[in-house]
Amino acid sequence: VADRLIESDFYRRDHQMIFRAIGELQNQSMPPDAVTLGEWFESQGIAELVGGSRYILELASTTPSAANITAYADIVRDKSVLRKLIDAGTEITSDGFEPEGRATQAILEKAEMSVFRIAEAGARGRQGFVPMRAAVKEAFQQLQQRFENKGAITGLPTGFTDLDEITAGLQPSDLIIVAARPSMGKTALAVNIAEYAAIKTKKAVAVFSMEMSASQLAFRLISSLGRINQQHLRTGDLQDEEWPRVTSAITLLGEAKIFIDDTPGLSPVELRSRSRRLKREHDLGLIVVDYLQLMAVPGNQENRATEISEITRGLKALAKELNVPVMALSQLNRSLEQRSDKRPVMADLRESGAIEQDADVILFIYRDEVYNKDSTDKGMAEIIISKQRNG
Repeated sequence: VADRLIESDFYRRDHQMIFRAIGELQNQSMPPDAVTLGEWFESQGIAELVGGSRYILELASTTPSAANITAYADIVRDKSVLRKLIDAGTEITSDGFEPEGRATQAILEKAEMSVFRIAEAGARGRQGFVPMRAAVKEAFQQLQQRFENKGAITGLPTGFTDLDEITAGLQPSDLIIVAARPSMGKTALAVNIAEYAAIKTKKAVAVFSMEMSASQLAFRLISSLGRINQQHLRTGDLQDEEWPRVTSAITLLGEAKIFIDDTPGLSPVELRSRSRRLKREHDLGLIVVDYLQLMAVPGNQENRATEISEITRGLKALAKELNVPVMALSQLNRSLEQRSDKRPVMADLRESGAIEQDADVILFIYRDEVYNKDSTDKGMAEIIISKQRNG
């Protein structure tokens, strides 16, 4: 039951110690029974803390049968979850009565995160092994569907024909990394894909914009959809023929289910909590994070690579949990600026180990005109598919 329970799931301290001792004995390849447990506690000089061998024998004798151990473990875990809910409820009530100057939204976020952590803990052990028969059956059903829709896009279409042909769209549960140096068009690409998903496929899109405000992102969308020069929108110097396109774009965007959260420095837990809420309320089809390195992990005092690892792991877990593609934008190292060939490679990813490992798809963006003023590819951007796990 070690995959279903942890020490703190037990209410009584002596039962926690007995659970830990069973694990110690198993690690030493010794059978954990009343006799070996009693001897182990005696050897550690802490037998009196668990009531001695007598209490351990009493526990063993009152257990009906080991055949139902999984059911018993579930009872222990469920009671643990209920106790945690009681504690969280007490703390939430206290925060409500004594906000101590905190904003109501901050208290709500804290309450939601507390319940979310408990839900995660309660799910531990619920999803175990899947029999091969069930896995093969599901795979065959997917294969039949793909055969019937031969050549069709099986995921969320991006609106870029060549990209969709290679990837078959953004697949549910995939973590897609879009990486480039500054001013290469990461946000522009993400905005175009989000716009297409919301307007053409009628899916809800969550955009976590930690670099730009919601209004700045809205201007980007208006520019993209209305085919209007961003400088004209920035200065307000619009031509007469541009106004109808502005109003048309605003009308379309007003009906689109694009939800922007521009809270800076979100943690993976906060982002996951807000995404789950949106998934409950709408048919969420895509999550965009702009950008990965601006996220934060509270209390993480280790190096940045460890922090990025926790962030990417959290984003991949979110994609799997909600069964939607998560597109995270990422910066590249400055080191590529020193090379003659500026096209990005995997090693250029900042804190690349974790990103490379957790991502299902990695897309690099390269614009030759940024480095070569005389480039013949002005106005063109290359999308380089550096990794495609299932492609």
